[in-house]
Amino acid sequence: MSELTIYTARQIRTMNPSFPTGNAVAVRDGRIVEVGTLDSLRPWLDAHPHRIDDRFKDHVLMPGFIDPHLHPTIGAMLLPTQWITAMEWDLPGKKSPAIKTHEAYIARLTQIEAAMEDPDEMLITWGFHKIWHGDVYLDALNKISTTRPIVICQRSFHEVICNDAAIDWMGFDRADLERHQQVDLRTGQFMETGMFLALNALKRVMMSPEWFDRGMEKMKRLMHMGGEVTVGDMAFPLYDETLEWTGMVKHFEDSQFRCSITPRGLLDMSTFAGDPANELTRIDGYQARSTDRFNFTESVKLFADGGFNAELMQLGEPGYIDGHEGEWMMAPELFLELARTYWKAGKQIHVHCTGDMGVELAISTLETLQAEHPRFNHRFTIEHLGVSTPEQIQRLKDLGGIVSAAVYYVHELGEAYWRGSIGYERASQMSRMGTLERLGVKTSFHSDFLVSPPQPLKLAWVAANRIAESGAVLGASECVSLDFAMRAITIDAAYILGLEDDIGSIRAGKKADFTVLEQDPWDVPLADLKDIPIWGTVFEGTPFPIEK
Repeated sequence: MSELTIYTARQIRTMNPSFPTGNAVAVRDGRIVEVGTLDSLRPWLDAHPHRIDDRFKDHVLMPGFIDPHLHPTIGAMLLPTQWITAMEWDLPGKKSPAIKTHEAYIARLTQIEAAMEDPDEMLITWGFHKIWHGDVYLDALNKISTTRPIVICQRSFHEVICNDAAIDWMGFDRADLERHQQVDLRTGQFMETGMFLALNALKRVMMSPEWFDRGMEKMKRLMHMGGEVTVGDMAFPLYDETLEWTGMVKHFEDSQFRCSITPRGLLDMSTFAGDPANELTRIDGYQARSTDRFNFTESVKLFADGGFNAELMQLGEPGYIDGHEGEWMMAPELFLELARTYWKAGKQIHVHCTGDMGVELAISTLETLQAEHPRFNHRFTIEHLGVSTPEQIQRLKDLGGIVSAAVYYVHELGEAYWRGSIGYERASQMSRMGTLERLGVKTSFHSDFLVSPPQPLKLAWVAANRIAESGAVLGASECVSLDFAMRAITIDAAYILGLEDDIGSIRAGKKADFTVLEQDPWDVPLADLKDIPIWGTVFEGTPFPIEK
């Protein structure tokens, strides 16, 4: 039997209400033996070989942070691109500065293109958002270059915009593109299902071995910088199953992370033969791939309406200020058909929905499924929850639903959407976490990287303070308590993934996963929560300091 390692700390926050704190934790073979004090651990120390490790004596240990919804593959594809972002981003080894105007965006894109030495190299950039950067469509890109393929990946990665050279490079029949409902050749926009079409061509560049390997290394460094230990890949595969799985195994199998993987409920709309049973067979087949690092749980991901950052969410009355309409990512009739198959098979259904009509589709479907085939502890999960109503949250609670929330929306987009998209009332209540806490709805926070940084403390800070881009508080009644916020990145995030028996809190028998902080979240002002320095992590008992 292996010896015990006893990590001491200034404070241990267990996130277990029955035993909330300690200052010593015993670890053996990657699992927690007991948490408490050196005195309370004395029977173990007297009975077993052990060593005391005091490296964290001035630090605070928390359960390893969990990001239950991000996309490592998207990170690997986009991190090597040229970033032009409205918000400042901390990246491994550099910062992406804030560029907030149309003129500055065009100037930066022109500068990048002029500096490229290879005239045939494709220019791919990420971070565009119309709210700040205005209309940047095909004609504007053609003015920068008519020969170099230029591709703009929209902020939420639900849309790409191309110049003519890029469209030609992709090799599509333009007559076929003209008939596609979510492609607009006049503007160069490929939206939602149209974007998947474009990315199927772009993967020749963005999923090439050199590009993908470089991006995945950056992805891992970012996750570690945020103190993350467990992540959820919430939609597998996205573009190419073989390339994605090979890349994930190569980079994660021997790393200090574990990944819980939720398959997409519909792999390809264009090849769907109308029988959801075939999709269920495909999803069940992934179970054999599970390892210690990769876990295919009994879950599935469905999509309702379009991207929040792309302003493609489906809104009820009064809709958008400018009168445009959102997009469905899946026809509501097909959504119900697929959901019914997965519900009866006992799957946990996660639903991407961003607007109140998307939320309505999800909740109405849940009502139908419960009436037809009642289930307990089904954990039907709303993913994102951008715009919603209080009444919808009450119905979700009554039906036993839970939420994995993209809380960063209110920080980056709250004021912008107030003034330019949906008005103050709805914008101030986006990501309505306070209502979820008051009603007792189990909730986690996620980054949906690259929608927001993979920094759980920053997400907790947003939810607890609702500080918008300008520094103003937006929707103070929807702020949450510190305890709710910290549970949402630890034990409740584990619950969302169905892993609460193994991770998410510090107690006997669980994986010895810790995030090591230099300050105690309960001892700093809520406004400073995001600025707590992170020393690193402990993964299954092994410390991993963050590279400086």
